[in-house]
Amino acid sequence: MVATLCGITDLSELPRSICAMGHKWMWNESLGGLPSDAFLTSVDPLFAGVRQHLSGNYRSSAAIAGGLSEEWAARLGLKPGIPIPVGALDAHWDAVGAGCQLGDVVNVIGTSTCIMALSDSERLIPGVSGIVQGSIHPAKLGIEAGLAAVGSLFDAIAGRADHSVADLTDEIRQYQPGQTGLLRFAWDNGDRSVLADPKLRGVTLGWRLNHNAADEFFAAIEGTAFHTRIILERMEEYGVPIERVVHGGGIPQRNDVLNRVYADVLGKPILVPAKDTTSLGSGVFAFLAAGAFTSVEEAQEALSPGYRIIEPTAQGVATYTDLFARFRELYFSLALMERAH
Repeated sequence: MVATLCGITDLSELPRSICAMGHKWMWNESLGGLPSDAFLTSVDPLFAGVRQHLSGNYRSSAAIAGGLSEEWAARLGLKPGIPIPVGALDAHWDAVGAGCQLGDVVNVIGTSTCIMALSDSERLIPGVSGIVQGSIHPAKLGIEAGLAAVGSLFDAIAGRADHSVADLTDEIRQYQPGQTGLLRFAWDNGDRSVLADPKLRGVTLGWRLNHNAADEFFAAIEGTAFHTRIILERMEEYGVPIERVVHGGGIPQRNDVLNRVYADVLGKPILVPAKDTTSLGSGVFAFLAAGAFTSVEEAQEALSPGYRIIEPTAQGVATYTDLFARFRELYFSLALMERAH
C-alpha cells in the first residue's frame, strides 16, 4: 500500500516494514536478513526461491518511504510529495499510541491479544513472536507475544448461549476471584505464546450441571489473564523489564471486570488509557514524518490522553496466586497430553 501511494514499482526499491518482515518472516539485519533457502525449504518446499521475491528496502517506521505520487494525490485530492513513512503492523503502532516506554508491557486486547514490550538488549526468548530492532520504537528492540483468542473467545461463549458479550459482562460484575470453580485454558484457536502450538484446543476444568454462560465467560477472562502472566514471566525470565502494564485495544475500554481480574492475577496496577488510543500510533508516525515532532517520546507526551489506574486487591492477589500455581502446572502438562494425541 505504501509503495502504491508513493508510485514505487521497482521491486528492489519496495519499502519493506521491518516490523512485519521481522515478526512474520524472521528477518533480522544482524543475522543477514531473511532465513536461508535451506531453512525455508525445510519448512515447505514451496518456499524455494522466495527470498528473491522479498527484496527491497527494509526500514522502521521512522524512515520516509517516499512522497505521495502525482496519480494518488489527484485521486485523493491532496498535494503531491506529502511524506509517507514506512508502515508497520497495527498492534505495534497501537503500543506506541498507548504510550509504550522501556519497562512497559502493552496488552493490545481485541479479538486476540498482542503483548508488546521494549528492550535494549538483544536476547532471544523462547515462545515469543520475535525480537526485532525498531519494530515498535524505532530505536529499541521490539518484543511481540500474545494469545490467539480473547475477544473472539468471549464472542463464541456469548454466541453459543444466544447472549451478547455486554449482557454477560453485566452478569459478572459482582463475581469474585475463583468463585465459579472453573479453570479455563484459552486454546480455542491454538496457543500463540509461549507454547506456539496452533493445534491445541480449549480446555475447561470443573464443570457442574448448574454452570452457565456467565460462569464460563468469567472463567475465560481469568484464563486469558493467567495465560498472560505465563507470557510475562517468560519475558522477565529472559531479562525484559516489566514495571508497568498498559491495556490498549478496544476491550479494556468497555470491560472493567477484565481490567480488575488482570490487575489481581498479575499483581500489578493496570493502566487503561483515558480514551481509546487505537490508531493513535499511526498518527504519531505521521506527525514525525511531517516534522511536527522530533521524537516518539515528544509525540507521545503531546498526544497521550493519560491513564486511569486499576489497582490490585489483596484478597484477589492471594486467591489468584494459589490458582495461578495450579494453572501454570496444568498449562504445560495438558499441552503435552494434547500433543500426545
